[in-house]
This record gives sequence, C-alpha cells and structure tokens, in this order.
Amino acid sequence: MTTPIIQPSISVKTLSESPNLKSIPSNYVNSDIYPFDFIASEPHDYSNSIPTVDFSLLTSTDPHQRSQAINNLNKACQDWGFFTVVNHGIQESLMKKVIDGTQEFFNLREEEKKEFEGKHVLDPIRYGTSFNTSKEKAFFWRDYLKVFVHPKFHSPSKPDQYRYTRNLNSSVC
Repeated sequence: MTTPIIQPSISVKTLSESPNLKSIPSNYVNSDIYPFDFIASEPHDYSNSIPTVDFSLLTSTDPHQRSQAINNLNKACQDWGFFTVVNHGIQESLMKKVIDGTQEFFNLREEEKKEFEGKHVLDPIRYGTSFNTSKEKAFFWRDYLKVFVHPKFHSPSKPDQYRYTRNLNSSVC
C-alpha cells in the first residue's frame, strides 16, 4: 500500500493531530536516508543529552574558556544541529512571552497562519513546513515561523500575545 502524498500547505501540526493519519505521508520521508520499510526504534528521552552552550563563555576574556566554548558550540552544531543556550542575558519573562506567543501562533486556525506563508526566502515574516516545496524531494516534519528582527523589527500581527514583544521592542529601541 502506498502512503498518500499530502500537500505541504497543510501544517505538520494539523497532520499529526489528524485522527486519520496512520503513517507519515511519503513526501515527508527521505527514502535516501530511511527506506519505506524502516522501523524506528522506541522513543527516547533526549532531554538530558541535548547540548548546552554557555553564551558567557563565548564572550569570555579567558582564551582557554572561549576556545573550549567555541569547540563545544562546533560539536553541538555538527552532532545535533541545535542546542540550548544559557547565560545569554535575556530575561526569563521575555523568553516566556515569546514562547507563549509562538505556541499561540501555531494554535491559530490554518487560514490565519496561511496569511504568513512566505512567497520569497527573504520575506521578513515567513511560515511554512518546508523552505522550497518545488525543489525538495522530502519535506521536513515540522512547521516553522521565521521572523526577521534585525536591522528592522518584524512581528506577526497575530496572535495578540506578540503585541507584548512589539511593545517591548518599541520601548527598548
């Protein structure tokens, strides 16, 4: 049985929450890496092994500490492709507001999120599942929201939670 091809205009969140979804759609499987008969191992809790980068060490005046921090950052990028950053100086309250706003954004109705679908790679606000759906062989199993904040601050008009970050930016800049 062939898995149906799902158009990437449907968010991964909507797909994953669908009661009719029994397997990952074929256009989300990179068959060069994972054959269609590939069986994934049991779920694993990686929360204790995700690399942590200490930003304060990246800016340290101690050359040994800074060098070690750069090596750790390099290893995190090569081995994982992402990492947790600590000691960055961003207030917890601001991070919480941004995370809450982002969760609210992804909980918007599909039609509301679609108004932020980017048409060009340099659009200052861009929502989608894959960057180049016309060229990608397999789509990423994720939704993203890309927002440029420098040199000009951009923020989606929805949800209302993002108003806090817009107001904060205008009072800081």
